Amino acid sequence: MHLLLHLSMHLSMLPDRAIAWANRLSERQLFWLVMGLTALVIFWGLGLRSPWPADEPRFAEIAREMVDSGQWLIPRRGGEFYPDKPPVFMWTIALFYKITGNLRVAFLLPSALCALITAALVFDLGRRFRNAQTGALAVILLLFAPQFLIQAKSAQIDAMIACWVTVGCYGLSRHFFERPNWGLYFTAWGFMGLGIITKGVGFLPLLMLIPIGLLALNKRHDFGPSLSWRCAAGPLVMLLVVAAWIVPMLMHVDQLDTAAAYAYRDNILLKQTAERYTDTWTHLNPWHYFVSNVIPVLWFPLPLIAIARWRELAENLKTRPLLMTWFVWVVLVILFFSASPGKRGVYILPALPVFALVLATAVSDWRSVRWLSIALTAVHLLLAVTLAAVMIMVWLDHPLLMDRLSDYNNDPDNLSLITAFIFSVALTWIASLILFWRSAADARLFVALMISFVLYSSLGYMALEPIRTPRDVLANTEEFLPVDSQLGLIAFKEQFILFSRLDVTHFSYLADPAEQERNAWRWQEEGSNRYLLVPDNLELTCFRADSAPVMGVAHRARWLILGREQRLAGCEAAIQRQQFTTQSPGRWLR
Repeated sequence: MHLLLHLSMHLSMLPDRAIAWANRLSERQLFWLVMGLTALVIFWGLGLRSPWPADEPRFAEIAREMVDSGQWLIPRRGGEFYPDKPPVFMWTIALFYKITGNLRVAFLLPSALCALITAALVFDLGRRFRNAQTGALAVILLLFAPQFLIQAKSAQIDAMIACWVTVGCYGLSRHFFERPNWGLYFTAWGFMGLGIITKGVGFLPLLMLIPIGLLALNKRHDFGPSLSWRCAAGPLVMLLVVAAWIVPMLMHVDQLDTAAAYAYRDNILLKQTAERYTDTWTHLNPWHYFVSNVIPVLWFPLPLIAIARWRELAENLKTRPLLMTWFVWVVLVILFFSASPGKRGVYILPALPVFALVLATAVSDWRSVRWLSIALTAVHLLLAVTLAAVMIMVWLDHPLLMDRLSDYNNDPDNLSLITAFIFSVALTWIASLILFWRSAADARLFVALMISFVLYSSLGYMALEPIRTPRDVLANTEEFLPVDSQLGLIAFKEQFILFSRLDVTHFSYLADPAEQERNAWRWQEEGSNRYLLVPDNLELTCFRADSAPVMGVAHRARWLILGREQRLAGCEAAIQRQQFTTQSPGRWLR
């Protein structure tokens, strides 16, 4: 009993002892330790899952089509121009797909590598402007905020744009506050240009010039030769990088000389930039959305740390121009996105690395703030209790939970994997709270969070794969249809193209479902062995769905096959004839 108690006491202090040991490492050793931990969590599970909605299948399919067709200049989705985003992110997925031949690996690599680069830049800035421990702490705070790892492990553009923005901030910070470095200065502008042809908002580091300019008005001598006429060449570098894609794209559009090509040009240059910012049609949220909904949750616990040591933070901001510049830049980024009526949580991700740097550099031991430790322990306890309750509901096959799961998938083997995943995560949060009870609250919470991400990237991936993809529906469809069948899609999402081993025809993703249905009716009439896969919640006017075979459940809808038996005698003609065919897009599946 005495031995067990002794071991328990030592175990309970393990996270704190690990931190104390890390602080004794050399600068190089600390860098590799922190980057090794970051890489482990980010890359764990790479290749274990397929692209998941909402955005991943779209980008993966576009990249797959680039490699398959050799057409890289203008992105295409199922053969149709994709006008919502510039091509850089899709290019990187396509490049890794071409190199590896494995789409499951390739589609996540760009975000993962960009997140790792971001963490390395954060460490280096903290090291240069204070010490290696500050750099390490900044990276730990970055990992702590859930938004960073969520995007690092997702094939969305935001981790990449955050990286390009961080490179821009890195170059400007070192040039103006360390010593003049024109190579880094122009590199910052170059990455702003790269960011613009990645997601439009790559110019965000420009906002850093506002506080820098205000500081220069009062203390011009502090900046010395870093502020000179050469600075004016920075925007030219940015425009040259933007032109590297824009000019060939415009030339290609003129060469194609089609209505679809001109519509793509106008959409990508106007509708998806200024119009989307000022008069958006999606993701409408109130002005305070980021401050009230996003930052408290997705940047947790960083806002609490800032509040807990606000006096020290304010004092450091007053006396250290670089910290004030970083902090004002973070505020300006949040204000910039708050001014637009359209808001998504990921929009402010580029500000998170710099905010983590501000806290790591300006705030000392927040563990001495008792209420913060209590608050972090309370959050840990609340999550542990909630997960324990879910675990018990799963154990008892609670009908409410089982009914919700059955909306997505009815496979008993998959339900067993989901149960194992829920149990493992729940036990992680309960055990970390009990075993490390003598360690600091933030250390306990960090350990639980990192283990949870590792579990999510292994058991979670395997459990959620059948739920997050239409794999089973399309497998059933391929088995049900004759060998030489062609498949048409109405009111679909990109994953139904990506996962189909059959030739797939769609009738413009951008058209309304009624127009798609009219074109689909005509397409089916013009050939044999042509079938349509549609969701059961679609209102049909050219087909009857009452006798249609059910292929399964995906994305909370039952999917039906419409053959000639389900056709009505006639159908109104489509306003515009549109159809796009992709040959066996699911060849990447293994």
